[in-house]
Amino acid sequence: MRYRYIILCVVAMCMAQEVSAQSKTEQPILEELKGYVDSIKVLRHQLDSIQQLNDSLRKETVDARYYRLFAPPTFYHSGANKALSLNPNTGDEVTDAVDAALMSVYLRRPDLVVNTESQLQKTGSVREDVNTEVKQHVELVEQSAPLPDEPEVAQTGIVVTKPNFWKFKGDGFLQFLQNYVTGNWHKGGESNYSAVGAVTLELNYNDKDKYLFENKLEMKLGFQTSRSDTVHKFKTNNDLLRLTSKLGIQASKKWYYSLQVLAYTQFAKGLKANDEFVYSDIFSPFDLNIGLGMEYKVNALDGKLTGTLNFLPLAYNLRYVGRTTLFDRNGMDGRHTKHEFGAQFTGDVQWKFVDQITWKSRLYAYTSYKRALIEWENQFEFKVTKYISANLFLYPRFDDAATRDADNGYWQFMEYSSLGLSYTF
Repeated sequence: MRYRYIILCVVAMCMAQEVSAQSKTEQPILEELKGYVDSIKVLRHQLDSIQQLNDSLRKETVDARYYRLFAPPTFYHSGANKALSLNPNTGDEVTDAVDAALMSVYLRRPDLVVNTESQLQKTGSVREDVNTEVKQHVELVEQSAPLPDEPEVAQTGIVVTKPNFWKFKGDGFLQFLQNYVTGNWHKGGESNYSAVGAVTLELNYNDKDKYLFENKLEMKLGFQTSRSDTVHKFKTNNDLLRLTSKLGIQASKKWYYSLQVLAYTQFAKGLKANDEFVYSDIFSPFDLNIGLGMEYKVNALDGKLTGTLNFLPLAYNLRYVGRTTLFDRNGMDGRHTKHEFGAQFTGDVQWKFVDQITWKSRLYAYTSYKRALIEWENQFEFKVTKYISANLFLYPRFDDAATRDADNGYWQFMEYSSLGLSYTF
């Protein structure tokens, strides 16, 4: 009997151990199964949430009446019309509130409003249904498509070009003046025709750091005819050939040490009506002036007034007169050449009042401490179109080396106006 109980106990212990081992083997499987079921529940919950959000977006609407508040500031007519109307309310509270807010911006901050409804109508029509509701249909997906891979940026070489410090520019005009009167005109006068042409060329060097080299060539020639002149078919009324060269070394921001060379004469003979005497001619006289001093660069009135002022306390002047009959008129003392030392000032400025009106002025003064020469050239240019302009010239001159006039002394004056073609390059 004792052995039977022992055998039963051993069998029971073996069965309990087998059940325990089987229970340990099945426990991980149950845990994985439970986790899988839980993940399915979570995924179902996410899908339900996405579906609910998508359905709600399909039902929601966007009111386009608020568009004008968030678009770039624009002046719309409706706000001003309501402000000036006896019955400003239209019944649409949202539209009225938007118009009132825009009118507040128009009155308080007009600088922010850069566009108008009229400008928008020129570029494209303004939608008439801007005050109606616009329904937006939005499809929401769980994950967007991946962005394409951007290509690698190819390396490019850097090209550095040598700066060009030379600058060429110029301008010119060809203008005419015609006057006709009959022989019995009650105020008298005579018919005449005149024309004047001018070309100015400039070649300048400026390295923006230290050196400055400027060259200006001015050429001007005008002719006129008159019936009362029986000696000359035509004669000059404006004649100039002048070259100005300046070499500057920068001393400060606007000051330069300056060396200026000025040479000028004329093209043709200078004549008077019914008079065969030649009052001036090419190289009669010819002046060459070399001056050393300081130059000041003028730049004022927001760049509208520009130019240069040359103060040359050391100056040498060479005057040559080829015609012996003009010695006395030019103070030559019986010789063809004359050398003088003195001081010189040259001011050359340009003032652009507006885009259509420009004043160009040149003041030249020279003294040898025995004689004085002052020339003040003024040109007022009125731009009619790009290629048509009118000019007014005022030219007072003082020269005490010339023959003294009984009425005007050493003062001389010339004035003329013209209308014609002009070109700038």
